Amino acid sequence: MRPKQNLSLGVDNPRRTAFQFIILMGIVSLFGDVTYEGARSITGPYLALLGAGAGIVGLVAGLGEFIGYALRLASGYLSDRTRAYWPITIIGYGLLVSIPLLAFADLWQVAAILIISERIGKAIRAPARDAILSHATKQVGRGLGFGIHEALDQIGAIIGPLIFSAVFLLKGGYRQGFIILWIPALLCVAVLLVARKSVPSPVELEVSDCTLGENIKDKGGLPRVFWLYGLFIFLSVAGFANFQIISYHFKVQGVVSDSHIPIFYAIAMGVDAFIALLIGKTYDKIGLISLIIIPVLTFPIPFLAFSHSYSLALISMIFWGAVRGIHETIMRAAIADLIQIERRGFAYGVFNTIYGGAWFLGSTLTGVLYDFSISYLIIFVVLMEIISIPAFMMVRSET
Repeated sequence: MRPKQNLSLGVDNPRRTAFQFIILMGIVSLFGDVTYEGARSITGPYLALLGAGAGIVGLVAGLGEFIGYALRLASGYLSDRTRAYWPITIIGYGLLVSIPLLAFADLWQVAAILIISERIGKAIRAPARDAILSHATKQVGRGLGFGIHEALDQIGAIIGPLIFSAVFLLKGGYRQGFIILWIPALLCVAVLLVARKSVPSPVELEVSDCTLGENIKDKGGLPRVFWLYGLFIFLSVAGFANFQIISYHFKVQGVVSDSHIPIFYAIAMGVDAFIALLIGKTYDKIGLISLIIIPVLTFPIPFLAFSHSYSLALISMIFWGAVRGIHETIMRAAIADLIQIERRGFAYGVFNTIYGGAWFLGSTLTGVLYDFSISYLIIFVVLMEIISIPAFMMVRSET
């Protein structure tokens, strides 16, 4: 027997309720991204200003992502066991305060701790939040639902870097920019509490018809196709150079000025938002095959981003933003189609752990390889993307 519905936004039209809820959660992510993406657009140069080298920048970025993603395994498992999706999500967003506190960091070690703390907060909230969203996206289409959420998310990711650009143009510094980020951090939590009150039980939005995950015979654990999918994710993400090391190159090689680096990041986030909607609708029409575009678009990034040309660097941000948008949209949407409701929080935790492990490996190696030779860095990226293609074909054969 299905539980009695208690949806404040309206029980007569579940699709409308789901759509309105996705918008609310998108606004939450919008303010969250103003906060942490604003910071991420300049953490590479900021760490360099505090005395960190390329290896340290790559290590901090990779370690932060790895810890942040690895902890999602425990967070996802805890979410499924306790069903405390909302409290866990709220706690995770609360750790956004680590970002404005960067204004008071005088050592790169202190800044590194705060950067990693924010990633831990994302680890706590992400599986629970994605599980909550997955219920609503069933009503409007997985790809479209996650695409709408990602597009709103990326509006914040555009605004955040532009805040720093405006601060720099007005002759301010990094600290002034971080202090301004108190505003979106607090608004993020406030809107989240409104969403919680509006739809206290999002699972009731998911209809009972069968999904691919429910047709999989392996009910005792995560299915084989999920692990093959995880292998593809690991390889393709490991070859995706992070913005911290790219922006480090922009600064130390004088390719892009300090005030323009956040603008470049904002451009990438704008592309991300556009591609999220486009690829989300595409996924709903053609399914997993749409993921093959990830290695295809990742190939040219290192050749463009690590050049010494301003124009090529700008073009690299278009490719980088497009790939990021696909990562954040249909990579997550596919999990909801592959896995049953009862295991979905844990599946998102495993997915994010795999993603984070790949990000850590890729970030660390690209940072180290950069210090030796940019050519080695490019070879590594290309190799990872080539190997990811056979892994993707195995996923296709399973589905």
